[in-house]
Amino acid sequence: MKKHAFTMIEIVFVIVILGILAAVAIPKFSVTRTDAQVAKGKSDVSAIRSSILTERQSRIIKGQHSWISKLSDNNSTLFTGDGTNTLLMYGISAGTTSGHWSATDTSYKKYAFKIGNVTCNFTYDSDTGKFDLDSNQDATCDDLIK
Repeated sequence: MKKHAFTMIEIVFVIVILGILAAVAIPKFSVTRTDAQVAKGKSDVSAIRSSILTERQSRIIKGQHSWISKLSDNNSTLFTGDGTNTLLMYGISAGTTSGHWSATDTSYKKYAFKIGNVTCNFTYDSDTGKFDLDSNQDATCDDLIK
């Protein structure tokens, strides 16, 4: 009677090959996660800036020439507007972990976005309508506004 099975040497070779593949693939996955968080942050910054300009155009049509006073009115859902004027219809859920936004002051003009262990700080200027990255940030933060 003939038995059909793998030999111990064949199994060891398979395990070694799988180990090599895992050693190569795992670092690539962590880079992919960071890239996804940067892409999300870029998209959020674009949406926020676009909504500020859209709100400004709406205000000009109504005869109001000032920029919106603040971008949020609470700490749980950000970028919804100042309570009277709407920016992002559904807002962005706040959080302190990687890939999330948080308000860093009570005037709702300073915000932070985390990418891994790096915190990227943004400031909204209600005099000029600019939502911009603060100076002297980590190089990773620069990717959010390119």
